[in-house]
Amino acid sequence: MAGPHLQQPSFLLATLKADCINKPFVQRCHDLRTVIEELPAKELHGIFPWLVESIFGSLDGIIIGWNLLCLQGRTNPTEYSVALDFLDPSGPMMRLVYKLQAEEYRYDFPVSYLPGPVKASIQEQVLPECSLYHNKVQFPSSGGLGLNLALNPFEYYMFYFAISLITQKNTSATHHVSPSNSAYFILVDTYLKCFLPTEGSVLPPPPLNPGGAIPSPTPRSPAVPFTSYGMHHTSLLKRHIAHQPSLNADPASQEIWRSETLLQIFVEMWLHHYSLEMYQKMQSPHVKESFKPTEEHVLVVRLLVKHLHAFSNSLKPEPLSPSAHSHTASPLEEFKRVVIPRFVRQKLYIFLQHCFGHWPLDASFRAVLEMWLSYLQPWRYAPEKPPQSTEHLPHSVSEKWATFIQENLLMYTKLFAGFLNRALRTDLVSPKNAFMVFRVAKVFAQPNLAEMILKGEQLFLQPELVIPHRQHRLFMTPTFSGAFFSSWPPTTADASFKVKSHVYGLEGQDFQYKQMFGTEVRNLVLKLAQLICQAQQTAKSISDHSAETMASQSFFSWFRFTPSEMNGSYTGNDLDEIGQDSIKKTDEYLEKALEYLCQIFKLNGAQLTQMMKNCETAQDKNGKNQLPDCIESEDGLILTPLGRYQFADQMDVLCSREDFVGRLCRYHLTKPHLIKKVRCSPMVKVRTSQNWGPRISLRFLASYRTLIFLLMIYFIASWFNIGPVGCTFIILIGYFLYATIMTFFSERWKPHEH
Repeated sequence: MAGPHLQQPSFLLATLKADCINKPFVQRCHDLRTVIEELPAKELHGIFPWLVESIFGSLDGIIIGWNLLCLQGRTNPTEYSVALDFLDPSGPMMRLVYKLQAEEYRYDFPVSYLPGPVKASIQEQVLPECSLYHNKVQFPSSGGLGLNLALNPFEYYMFYFAISLITQKNTSATHHVSPSNSAYFILVDTYLKCFLPTEGSVLPPPPLNPGGAIPSPTPRSPAVPFTSYGMHHTSLLKRHIAHQPSLNADPASQEIWRSETLLQIFVEMWLHHYSLEMYQKMQSPHVKESFKPTEEHVLVVRLLVKHLHAFSNSLKPEPLSPSAHSHTASPLEEFKRVVIPRFVRQKLYIFLQHCFGHWPLDASFRAVLEMWLSYLQPWRYAPEKPPQSTEHLPHSVSEKWATFIQENLLMYTKLFAGFLNRALRTDLVSPKNAFMVFRVAKVFAQPNLAEMILKGEQLFLQPELVIPHRQHRLFMTPTFSGAFFSSWPPTTADASFKVKSHVYGLEGQDFQYKQMFGTEVRNLVLKLAQLICQAQQTAKSISDHSAETMASQSFFSWFRFTPSEMNGSYTGNDLDEIGQDSIKKTDEYLEKALEYLCQIFKLNGAQLTQMMKNCETAQDKNGKNQLPDCIESEDGLILTPLGRYQFADQMDVLCSREDFVGRLCRYHLTKPHLIKKVRCSPMVKVRTSQNWGPRISLRFLASYRTLIFLLMIYFIASWFNIGPVGCTFIILIGYFLYATIMTFFSERWKPHEH
């Protein structure tokens, strides 16, 4: 359309809303592409908020939108492809964003839908630490309702995109789809690769007109004065464009602005749901958690963590020649250097702490576990890949990662202790739980990793310098003079200072650190080792019991009755459903986990051997493969009264059935009613009654009369050339017919006795 006809925004909006009802998805996207390309920003401005909401859903979750969390190429290939193309960084929707960005439009985002700590801070008129919120808070005019953030189009679009992971979580939970294959997951990965590239620079926005460019977000004065809390860092954007009215003259600053904005929005929307103060309150079991992340949420965060490691590790090494230092690093390179410690570490740590303490004790914790382990291993995402490890010769963690480990010490030590506390409360006979213990033990057992963690703890435990009137924020103050560390080597003093800054910055100055290789945590490891031994013995017992179950099942299946219904099988895990292969896997996972724990904590082999023997002895005392309760006598083992009735529960269940099988069992196993017996003595007659449960009585086989009758039957059968086997078969059929007839009348008659 060479000269598009200008329409009233309200008419255009009404037309697009009607199309949502009357036109198929593919046609709607095609029409939207045409509208975005041909209409000016003035008209598109009016439909932008509605369009964003129609794609990502409403903030209250009522409007589902395109439901990107459930949209998959395997089930809806056409819609999946069209949606990804429309929302691609170079697609129509992003072109609309850039077109509106050029006109400096602003859109209101309600503060009430921001994460809890941010919302509370703004409502208390305290400026949040994150620069994302600076100069954006707008108080309502007279008659208005609530606080709002005035966002530019790029921010508004990304806010809705990020928060849809949370607002649409209930919808995604009702569909059995793989989150990693959803359109939302693919878009997150695409946006990260575009705006946080590991190679090259961020692609510039498409040109909107000849010579035109997208201006930067202009500084805006706050509506009311705020009191800033914390030692927040200056935004990289402000540092690079402090004297620039727009980004037109500096494409590199435009590049860093989009990168920083995208990352801050993702981190704020996905991780900043717990402040340090809120996290400390959440340690009480009586406090109800305000936000519960889903498995899909955690998987997306793991994708973010993995990409940030790759992004940070793509930082170019510093030049060695002095002349090269005169060249200033690009904004993107500086951003790579600080992206994790400045923007991610604290919020991710508190997020993980909450998950470790409040996530259900089931296999879904695997998502949290893998996200944590991904953060702990930045070397897996380095450009120079470590040599492939083998089962017997795993590669060693390079010393170049010592700084990262020291500056993230709590991520390794305190969260490891948190995992131990979880593992001690889980059923390790379950193969999924056993695998999680195996995964953690395998990661921490990587050569040289435990030594570097121990070195970090030693740096933290270095004695503090005696400084008069030490301020509360000592380790958070960057201007602290290094002259006080003159008694230490400079490198040791600096490393110790960084470790202490990390620990106290995350947990506060009053934090009491528990060493990972100290006595308390070591005792937890020993308890876990004992639990692993017990789980191995239990798995072995289940494996042995399965063979017996198969034999007994063939008999009870005739009654349409399985042994598990008789409370005779272990139902505490999923082994019975998965089978012998899973039992074998469980044993392998637990055996390797125990081996890795011994390597990490230098556990005593003799102590573990004795522990395993104790577990075997306990299993022999409490296992399921024992003889019935009996006592030893001169004539051998004799059943006790308890031993005679240890399998009575199974027969009792059979006799309690109301169908034919139940009546048949009641007739043969003796009806479980009070049976009156009269016992006489020469002195007095004593009439007693006793509750005899169902029982098997074979005394009639010891009767001479019964034996004579059987011999006569076999003798007569031989006259008709019927052998012993055939005669026995005829006797059994005859008795079965007799028993069937008698069963129908047994309820009215006196209980059957032999």
